[in-house]
Amino acid sequence: MMESNREFGKAVTVQITVLKGNHLRGSGAESCLSFVRVEFNGCALGDSQKLDVAVDKDAVYNFTCSFECSEGAHTLDDLAHKPLILTVIEILPKEKKQKEEKTAVLGQAVVDLLPLLKGQCSFLSCVHLHSASGSPLDDGVKPTLDVSVSVQEPLLSDVQISESNLLMVTVETAYSIPDIWNAASTPPSSYVAALQIPLSAGEAQALLFSNGTVKMGGERESVPRPKKWPVGPLLAPGAEIMEGQFIDTEPMDMGHGELTDIEDTDFRADAECNRKRVSWDTMQRCFIDTGGVACLSRKIAECRLWPIEIMRCTQTAPTKSAKNSKEKQGEDEAQISFHGVVYMDLAPLLYPGVRRIHGAYRIYPFYESDLLAKAQRTHSVLKEQLRAPGNKDAFKKGKPAQTDSPPDMEVQVNMEGQMYAESRSYIVIEIALEKPLVPKRPPEVLAKRVMELIPPRPPLPRRPAGAERAVHEYQSQIASVAAQVLDQYQQLFGEAFVPGGIPVDPTLQEHRKAQLIGELNYSGKYFAFKEQMKYSVVRIVREKMLRTESFSSPEQLQAFLSQLYVFLVDEMHVALNKTLSVDSQDTHHEPLLSCSQLKLFAKEAELNTDYQQAAQYYQECLVRDGSDPSHWFDYGAFHMLTTEHIKAEECFQQALSIDQTHTSSLLMCGVLSEMNGCYEDAEIFFERATCVEPNSVVAWTVLGLFCQSQDKSIQAEMAFLEANKQLSSVLQKRPMCGTEITSHPHTEYGVKTTIYMETVRFLLQNYALQMAQRALAQELLSPDRGLGSYHLALAQLQLLRGDHSSAEESLREALMDNYEDPDIWALWGHLHYMRRDFSQAQSCYERALDSVLDASDKHSIYLRLGSIYLQDGDYKKAKSTFLQACRSSPSCLTWLGLGTACYRLDELTEAEDALTEANALNNRNAEVWGFLALVCLRAGKKLEAEQSYKYAIKMNLQKESLLQEIHDLQARVGFGNPSF
Repeated sequence: MMESNREFGKAVTVQITVLKGNHLRGSGAESCLSFVRVEFNGCALGDSQKLDVAVDKDAVYNFTCSFECSEGAHTLDDLAHKPLILTVIEILPKEKKQKEEKTAVLGQAVVDLLPLLKGQCSFLSCVHLHSASGSPLDDGVKPTLDVSVSVQEPLLSDVQISESNLLMVTVETAYSIPDIWNAASTPPSSYVAALQIPLSAGEAQALLFSNGTVKMGGERESVPRPKKWPVGPLLAPGAEIMEGQFIDTEPMDMGHGELTDIEDTDFRADAECNRKRVSWDTMQRCFIDTGGVACLSRKIAECRLWPIEIMRCTQTAPTKSAKNSKEKQGEDEAQISFHGVVYMDLAPLLYPGVRRIHGAYRIYPFYESDLLAKAQRTHSVLKEQLRAPGNKDAFKKGKPAQTDSPPDMEVQVNMEGQMYAESRSYIVIEIALEKPLVPKRPPEVLAKRVMELIPPRPPLPRRPAGAERAVHEYQSQIASVAAQVLDQYQQLFGEAFVPGGIPVDPTLQEHRKAQLIGELNYSGKYFAFKEQMKYSVVRIVREKMLRTESFSSPEQLQAFLSQLYVFLVDEMHVALNKTLSVDSQDTHHEPLLSCSQLKLFAKEAELNTDYQQAAQYYQECLVRDGSDPSHWFDYGAFHMLTTEHIKAEECFQQALSIDQTHTSSLLMCGVLSEMNGCYEDAEIFFERATCVEPNSVVAWTVLGLFCQSQDKSIQAEMAFLEANKQLSSVLQKRPMCGTEITSHPHTEYGVKTTIYMETVRFLLQNYALQMAQRALAQELLSPDRGLGSYHLALAQLQLLRGDHSSAEESLREALMDNYEDPDIWALWGHLHYMRRDFSQAQSCYERALDSVLDASDKHSIYLRLGSIYLQDGDYKKAKSTFLQACRSSPSCLTWLGLGTACYRLDELTEAEDALTEANALNNRNAEVWGFLALVCLRAGKKLEAEQSYKYAIKMNLQKESLLQEIHDLQARVGFGNPSF
């Protein structure tokens, strides 16, 4: 177990042991005299002893050396980005008259010391020995070195490892570079990229990538290709490669960066294949302590654009006067040209759970004024590095240097840098972290939190109650008594039912029956059976027969006993068939109406503002299947309509208790939690919804709207980007068909839509008006907005709030943008209908139905347009309208409208058929019974007329005109009213 409070920066000795070399070959045919040189961070740590080993033997060096890791010479950051370099050197045989030994490099190997930063105290590594040019190692089996690295104590404690981070910057390739760049240019040039990263709270490190090489166009860069160490040229080609680190291809539109649009695809494809480029393919790692992590997060939050400077550095011979200068004696002058800069957006690193940014970024001419305006930096990283002493020697070794610029350079135009813009140059860069700067809550944690807020409840088994329970209890008692009688029979006569046995003689059967009854009477079991049955029979009389009062006459008692006897015998047969039949099956009768039909009827009741009737339909769905979360969700949405938010929240929570992954209920629970001020709970619900359904456009957009309201701009941006990505993915997969993300039937994929409009539709469907208004505000600011759909949704919102004047104004704006949209005409018709301007409503409805496209809710149009036709006495049009409604979505109201129109047209047979269908769908509609009474009166059906009239009165017929019409017709025909 590592220490949890180890002193940070304490000097620790790192010990390196080169154990042996495998398959080494020298210039000699039989043996090889060699030694190993160990280097780290530009310092030679030592040479091993010289070993003369036969070519078929391993060279066992067992050479140990060390260095101290501290805040001085060799820091933790050095261990992160600099490898241990092992050079195997051969001592050549002496020639005649040769005084000094001659040596030749056989090969080089590098050892990654990163495991020490992971908390390991020791590790063993077998590294490949890359052969130097002309080395005999090229022949035969590839040689390797076995190396052991160890420390006495961990470099970092558990706490320090968890709080620190490792940042990896990979500069890949710059494409479409200026045409005048040439690999064979003289004097030679180096191509440099540089940026600055905070390693701690008070220290920043400049990362320099100076090994860029110009390549001609003609073919793409190979993928995957290895990444390189940020070290100077090594003696053995291939030794600079980082083991296990590769650059792979990625879709252009899935990364970050600036060239992700469709119009950039062709340009990038051409540039990455045919044009010149500068390749680095170098990765540099940085160890960042706790203070550095906080500093990096703060700087990104303050300014999201991070400058990465690019230039070409040309080495020229010194002037004659410079040779006489003490400061520049023996040095070359570095001339800087093509100073450009990339502004890389690092804000995605503050997205929860994000550890990597990879993309193509445009190269802009470098101006300090732009640097200050965009990145809030006052100086160039390259200039800072050039002012530091000793950097020019570093340039000669492959690291950049830059001379001071005159004070008035800023006012001059960067002509060379301007070539980047003319060539549309861009560079591909990757920045990755070992751990995200902002941790994301794992799905299992979110699931646990939702479970704590709303515990899952297993569905309770449905138990019979009332009359049904009384019948079940009676049947169970019959089964119990039958089992006991059967046991008694078998005790007296043996097995009652023998498969394949001879049937019992009827005479013998009667004799056994008399003997069995006698035995039951003699033993007292017969009386016990009667007592056992008595309570269940009493329950049936009270619960099923509804008889609790005494009888007024013996005849009434006898009639009741006869009815009870028949019922008990029938139920006894049912119970015995279930008990004794081997293949008996419960007959399950499907209900006449499905839950989808009940929900349609509920929507009709909502349209007519008959909320009590709508609630009954929703409740009937729950009675049929209370374990279906969609039924609870729909009931909760109904309570949102009636602004009963407490009841709505209870319904949504009940849906989640049944199914913890019901995305719509998670979203609505989050909406209500936000409305109640429980912001932490709301965030839990929204984040959980994105985990349950990561491809949901609505879930990501709602999360973004919430984060925006909480001033979490970075998280909101991340959520909106993810929502746009999911929307684009859906649009590309199904370009010509509908999708589940929208409820707008004629919103095809060729029609522009946005994440906000998809979310607005969901929120309006579930009457979350506050968040819908915020989504509409974002839609108005969106560059991809469609004003027609925006104004239509705004009008729906205003209509739900009862603001009719504002809704009318919004609908006028919507018609100006899209005059042919049937939904706009339908909504305008609803507005006129609510204002009781039926003439204008009729005109709008007819315009909506005459459109080439289908309206999203034709059912409501049919109902209201048909009712207008009935009011105006245009019964043929009413009949045609309701007939279309019956064909598409039959309901009690559509059949009632059709029956009414047929009755007014004196089509009594058709009217009776339509009203019978309406009655079958809802036998508690008083108006249906009323029109049935009229039809029966006209048809001369006395009994049916009286029954229909009685049910109309019983169901409390409220329509006075219809009731008066029935009374008038009854008086005219002389029957139909039992009170006559």
